[in-house]
Amino acid sequence: VRIEQTLYVERESQRPIVLGKNGQTLKWIGQKAREELTELLDRPVHLFLTVKVDERWADRREFYGDVGLDFEA
Repeated sequence: VRIEQTLYVERESQRPIVLGKNGQTLKWIGQKAREELTELLDRPVHLFLTVKVDERWADRREFYGDVGLDFEA
């Protein structure tokens, strides 16, 4: 299974926090997620994570629907 996922942050200053030093935090997040997904799906998972800055991602109603959540402003 190939999964591509984008992690959004609101400010450029938050991006290094999610990435961690030399990408170690994002690598750890990906490793743990891959392990859990492999167990859930009972097959190998190739997980590709990216981090993007979007100041208004939390205000976008369509974002919530795309991930299966209800939008309440």
